[in-house]
Amino acid sequence: MLHACVKLTFAVMASSLKAAFHTLGCKLNFSETSTLARDLAEAGYARVHLDDAPDVVVINTCSVTDQADAKCRNAVRRAMQSNPSAFVVVVGCYAQLKPSEIAEIDGVDLVLGAGEKFNLVAHLEGAQKTEVTRTISGEIREVRAFIPGFSSGDRTRTFLKVQDGCNYFCSFCTIPLARGRSRSATVAQTVAEAQKAITAGAKEIVLTGVNIGDFGTAHGETLLDLVQKLDVLEGVERFRISSIEPNLLTDELIDFVATSRKFQPHFHIPLQSGCDEVLSAMRRRYRTSLYDSRVRRIRKRMPHASIGVDVIVGFPGESKEKFVASLDFIKSLEISYLHVFTYSERQDTTALRIPHIVPVPERKERNKTLRNLSLKAQRSHYEAFLGQEMDVLFEEAEEGGLRMGYSPNYIRVAVPAQHVRGNDIRKVKLNRIDPLGWIHGRLV
Repeated sequence: MLHACVKLTFAVMASSLKAAFHTLGCKLNFSETSTLARDLAEAGYARVHLDDAPDVVVINTCSVTDQADAKCRNAVRRAMQSNPSAFVVVVGCYAQLKPSEIAEIDGVDLVLGAGEKFNLVAHLEGAQKTEVTRTISGEIREVRAFIPGFSSGDRTRTFLKVQDGCNYFCSFCTIPLARGRSRSATVAQTVAEAQKAITAGAKEIVLTGVNIGDFGTAHGETLLDLVQKLDVLEGVERFRISSIEPNLLTDELIDFVATSRKFQPHFHIPLQSGCDEVLSAMRRRYRTSLYDSRVRRIRKRMPHASIGVDVIVGFPGESKEKFVASLDFIKSLEISYLHVFTYSERQDTTALRIPHIVPVPERKERNKTLRNLSLKAQRSHYEAFLGQEMDVLFEEAEEGGLRMGYSPNYIRVAVPAQHVRGNDIRKVKLNRIDPLGWIHGRLV
């Protein structure tokens, strides 16, 4: 691979260097990127935007879909356009799974696997841009340490990393291969990390991880133990639980959120399929009856709650009849929105052995069907609260003269930007839904 042989000795020049970060994928990645950024800031690097001619560019990658390669290449290309001499580092799930493939991307200088990404500062000491890309990536089974962290500076809401890795090995998923076994810190250590985020100005903290319902198992603790301790912390207004497996979302946890001081009435529960045969082929650890019981309990305790659902369409063996069964089951649930994913073949997953491949055009049609269903569900959820007053946490960014924010039950609300600042919590009356599906409100 050809690189311009421009030598940069980072050990000498760190105090004057600029670093930019580009994050692909999930909330957990945003949390980890912020942790890396703080590490580099402590080492003397000034954080800048990707377009501001940075000396170092760190790209944190995802591997959930088959678009990882294209997205990584685009990020590298953008970095090279901003500064052809930039030292480009690629980390994240894609870096662990396919380091050699990334090393072939023109412009990449260093690839760090899961066990090395948090040693980034050490790897930059004395680093030089040469014609050879370095890859440092070990066996994922050797990655046992849990590195805490929280996002800051990227989003108004703070993503607190409470867990990493997964022991489930669903047949479509590469995450255990990219992140290793499930692990977490103790309740006390996690509360201390949350306190750091609060000190940094967080008003809403979202608990995130790969499989957060598995929190604390190595320490004889549970996610319920954690949320009970977090709920009494001062200096923060809100907590949310991010995506949680239905078999790990216990009645006790639902009941606690229903009476909580600070945990918001919002659940995101992966379903993946509403057909039990497909769930079995996916190696999921529940069936539709359990999922239905979880949704019903939430609705009984918190009728106003937001319930989000992940669904995969076009999984191998998902016949038209099974898709219709899945669609009918989803329609029977009282949910608020869907995240729809089109199945994509992932190397080294057991789903590749399943016959009866769904043609790609059919996968796209099924995706469209469920996205339309999601729009209807979300509109119905929003309409139920028109005319009510809610506390909304507003984002920093503006869109067309409007500032967006989220209610406790995850309704996205817009008000004129000049009337409110980012990171403010204000009471808003929900007035109307525009043709785009946005709720417009009036400050009370």
